[in-house]
Amino acid sequence: MEILLAKSAGFCFGVRRATQMAFEAAAEHEHICSLGPVIHSPQVVKGLAEQGVKVVADVEDIPPGSVIIRSHGVTAEEMDKIQKNNLTIVDATCPFVNKAQEYASRLSEEGYTVVIVGELEHPEVQGIISYSDDAVVHVVADAKQAESLPRMKKVGIVAQTTQLYENLKDIMDVCLAKSQELRVFNTICDATSVRQNEAREIARSVDLMFVIGGHASANTSRLASICREIQSQTWHIETAEEIDPCWFVDVRKVGVTAGASTPRWLIDEVVTRIAELGK
Repeated sequence: MEILLAKSAGFCFGVRRATQMAFEAAAEHEHICSLGPVIHSPQVVKGLAEQGVKVVADVEDIPPGSVIIRSHGVTAEEMDKIQKNNLTIVDATCPFVNKAQEYASRLSEEGYTVVIVGELEHPEVQGIISYSDDAVVHVVADAKQAESLPRMKKVGIVAQTTQLYENLKDIMDVCLAKSQELRVFNTICDATSVRQNEAREIARSVDLMFVIGGHASANTSRLASICREIQSQTWHIETAEEIDPCWFVDVRKVGVTAGASTPRWLIDEVVTRIAELGK
């Protein structure tokens, strides 16, 4: 049985940076926690916990000491409270997320209605909203939601960094018809586009497709959806233990990719398990 492993599978730049910063901080600081999980990988979060990094959900729960800002960033209000509490800050926010926050702030200052392409409840999107200051803000997940937006004079668009480019483009087209002026910042991470395009190519050529990553990971779930549109036998798994041997009946070629928060050792375990089942 042939196994096709995506070259882009696994940690992106922002996640690799955040993970490295978190483990280094754990070694350097005696009392340390993270505001939310550093990345959306239960296995990495568990590893950090073993190094003494406790995950807290609210700024008020942060004990004296040091705090790691997760890769998805935090809201402007949360950052302000952390700074006022005189905590040592290890800011592991992805630079691409920082850019999206900066663009949202700029659009707000220049009088634009801000449209954020993304998932309303995602922490990254919540952070971008908070940097939009006094602007009118709309969060839309797709073009259908964008159709319900009112007519607007000046519209500025930013996107959650893991969004599909096609989705951003569809929403841009809708907003163009609803506004007199449209300004767009393409804040989708380059690595996201590369990963998604490679996943499509592999899904087209295999009998079975695996997408590895946390079940709570937005970018991994999106990868699985992309692959499932092409190859119905697509499985979103978190670990090798989830693989069912029954999935391999009459399978000759298997594709494997992984989300941006998936560590390499998890990918290797899955590939090893697939190879064992293919003997």
